[in-house]
Amino acid sequence: MQLEYFQMIDRISSVDLDNRVLLANSTVPDASTVFEGHFPGHPLVPGVLMIETMAQASGILIMHTIDFAKIPLLAGVKEGKLRDFVGPRTELDIRADIEHEGSGFAVTRAEIRSHGKRIANAQLTFTIMPFPAEGLRDEILSQVNAMKVALEDAD
Repeated sequence: MQLEYFQMIDRISSVDLDNRVLLANSTVPDASTVFEGHFPGHPLVPGVLMIETMAQASGILIMHTIDFAKIPLLAGVKEGKLRDFVGPRTELDIRADIEHEGSGFAVTRAEIRSHGKRIANAQLTFTIMPFPAEGLRDEILSQVNAMKVALEDAD
């Protein structure tokens, strides 16, 4: 997890297109400039970055279902709950499920757990649009493939 760069997912554990579920993992870094202000002497991952983590997992799942033809952009957060504090070295298990997809948008349900305990969950809505810049699809696909390689290297 690289908080400063909004790279919230370390590894993609699995993508089940039949059931429209993605499982991913991340470990909060020991140090980050984000922690310098949130909070000095008591580092915590900001709640907005927990939402972003769930959104990234959901977005990766959506892109898999449409063969990376378009990009999902977070449009809404509903029923978002932040249930516990998350600090350095916390191992996170992220799950995203597609609830609805079609007509240019998708709705997912996502959650983050640590050692089995639910840390955060939300229903997320995405607008699905053409990629706004040439080359962005390839860059995202490269990053997603690196997340899968990270899983293989960990084995």
